[in-house]
Amino acid sequence: MNYQQLTEGKRYQISALLERGISVFEIAKTVKCHRSTIYREFKRCGKKEHYLPARAHQLSVAKRRYARKFRIPQSRIDFIEILLTIDWSPEQISNVLTRAGAKVSHEWIYRYVARNKRQGGKLYRHLRQGHKRYRRGKKEKAPAIKNAISIEERPEIVENRERIGDWEIDTVLGKHGTGSIVTILERKTRFYLTRKVHSKSVKDVTKATIDMLMPYKDFVHTITVDNGREFAGHEEIGNALEADVYFAHPYSSWERGANENANGLLRQYVKKGTDLRTVSDDDIERAQQRINYRPRKCLGFKQPAVIF
Repeated sequence: MNYQQLTEGKRYQISALLERGISVFEIAKTVKCHRSTIYREFKRCGKKEHYLPARAHQLSVAKRRYARKFRIPQSRIDFIEILLTIDWSPEQISNVLTRAGAKVSHEWIYRYVARNKRQGGKLYRHLRQGHKRYRRGKKEKAPAIKNAISIEERPEIVENRERIGDWEIDTVLGKHGTGSIVTILERKTRFYLTRKVHSKSVKDVTKATIDMLMPYKDFVHTITVDNGREFAGHEEIGNALEADVYFAHPYSSWERGANENANGLLRQYVKKGTDLRTVSDDDIERAQQRINYRPRKCLGFKQPAVIF
């Protein structure tokens, strides 16, 4: 049953039923709400023996009026912008203003900076990690990827690394607007594949994934991806490779930890912020070979390419 606030009419109905000695359970059924709603109404508005519907409704209206979403005054926003421009972090600003009685959360400041950036503002440049994306608020969430299957449904054999053929996939970004690198890693052997693509678009990432794994199709059972929109083509990938695709939980990079670790090794050859237009396919291939023929402690100092 969906939660609905009691109306004034329902409060008078509750009062009339109480006078007739009707139980809370039956009252809840009559006014079409959960019995806990009735109990909360009595708790907020006095004992049920002294329930006054007019007073109860008056208190409810007053509470809603005071509970309207708090709007931060423009003068405070202007001051926040000044502190941002002298390189204060949102956490520092939030802490100082809150102690001064002008409460504002650091999450609100991050969202404000993100909105400012989308509108062409430059406040983000004053953040220590201004290049990073901001998590959206509840009202700003991106639409969910259709027909995504959660990692919770992934077979246990994948978690235990009992077979060859379970892969993890991710994208490594270059300098903004210069492309990205699709990286895929086999969980058991740590065998690593890379492919530079023009953009992080669904089309480019889907094609690169299929092209890279097709030569190993007989050894592709599952693929685990993150929740990035670039993996919205997961059904096309799964159909082409006859494999099951699973989505890790949001902000849970450790669920694809082996791939994340290999991406860290790739950064030895392709530094963060690199203009990928200056990096050739041969450069990417060379880095992949270096990583695959590097002895790994987790493999008993054997090489991923050799084991695979």
